[in-house]
Amino acid sequence: MSAALTERRESPPGPKGNWLTGNLPAFRRDRLGFLTDCAQTYGDVVAFRLGPRKMILVNHPDQVEEVLVTNNRHYIKHFALRLTEKTLGNGLLTSESDFWRRQRRLAQPAFHRDRVAGHAAVMVAFTERMLETWSSGQVFDVQEAMMRLTLEIIAKTLFDADVSGESAGLSAAMETTLRSFTERVNHLIPLPHFLPTPSNRRLARAVKRLDAIIFEIIARRRASGEDRGDLLSMLLNAQDENDGDRMTDRQLRDEAMTLFMAGHETTANTLTWAWYLLAQHPETEARLHAELDQVLGDRAPTLADLHRLPFTEHVITESLRVHPTVWLLGREAIVPTVVGGYPVPVGTTVYMSQWVVHRDPRFFDDPESFRPERWQDGLMKRIPRYAYFPFGGGPRICIGNSFALMESVLLLATIARRFRLGLQPGTKAKLLPTMTLRADGGIPMELSTRRSLNS
Repeated sequence: MSAALTERRESPPGPKGNWLTGNLPAFRRDRLGFLTDCAQTYGDVVAFRLGPRKMILVNHPDQVEEVLVTNNRHYIKHFALRLTEKTLGNGLLTSESDFWRRQRRLAQPAFHRDRVAGHAAVMVAFTERMLETWSSGQVFDVQEAMMRLTLEIIAKTLFDADVSGESAGLSAAMETTLRSFTERVNHLIPLPHFLPTPSNRRLARAVKRLDAIIFEIIARRRASGEDRGDLLSMLLNAQDENDGDRMTDRQLRDEAMTLFMAGHETTANTLTWAWYLLAQHPETEARLHAELDQVLGDRAPTLADLHRLPFTEHVITESLRVHPTVWLLGREAIVPTVVGGYPVPVGTTVYMSQWVVHRDPRFFDDPESFRPERWQDGLMKRIPRYAYFPFGGGPRICIGNSFALMESVLLLATIARRFRLGLQPGTKAKLLPTMTLRADGGIPMELSTRRSLNS
């Protein structure tokens, strides 16, 4: 029976809110807790309101699939992503319709499996270069370290640019843009960017710094005319099949900014949470070290080792389940549609939370526990397709998901082969769900050497 025939007339159940602000105050105080409580109290389809905006939260894999796959053309990206226009412009993450399909088609070859595999050596080499500066007893913020490393890797692999001397400033600028995004989502009515508020001025300075780097990379490449086979070369040389036009510098900037942001932020957070979880589970950490010692011995990992490191991969898979970097997806209905049998009026945003679904006991035994071994017996094939969706799904699944997974496993293996990362006494990470799930204030960790650089 079709969804239209089974549609209910009433709205989904949900928490009552203030007449003006709706449920925004509760959402603002504790986003993850609010969404979890909604699912546990009201079930698989929940209605609530963020100020004037009507929201529906779906908490079952079948409904996630309805939105992301079956009825994906009934939706566009949700309102919050439109708040990133000043930073991301009209890149792959925010663009829609034919323009998005054109840009996706142009960018897709850069993420072909063979091309992604060719970046493995660069990933390991940059990580080894970082490890040369590490020493036993050193205490540092692991989140900051992972952010700088993955930023340098994304710049090199996708744009053949070395930003090692600027990575600290770039990371700080990107963090400013993420905090600005959170502030704007938290406001009942976000203030226009042109108003000279302290927050807007900070954002403008951060975007100006990012623009200076990216436009310089574009200008140098245009001047050289060199085709280096990377994404930037592909985008520079790509022509529209209808009118033969090429991308403007602004279009190139928007795609580059999107990939800079998404391409390093997600992997850095995945690794940060992996280190945090491993430090709290010494038996799991010991099993990881045993696999690395057996497979790699005294050498760094290579692309050929990936299939021989299943437990290392399971650590990443489980980290993305317990602390999903992308913790929430949203889609806004552009036509009247249905989800879970309930009507979705035009303009309603449907939320799907990886944080909630990945911790559902219907699909994961002991869901709050970090247990990488749960994946070793084919769990991925036994659970519903969208019970685990760290990179989204459907036509707009993350274009760099294979890149991110390969990078995460290689970096984890390269670092864990040589070092243990231990938590400082009393350290408890504070979750900060912005555009991605970060650790508020970072996570201080102490190094202890396992193997020397030359071993």
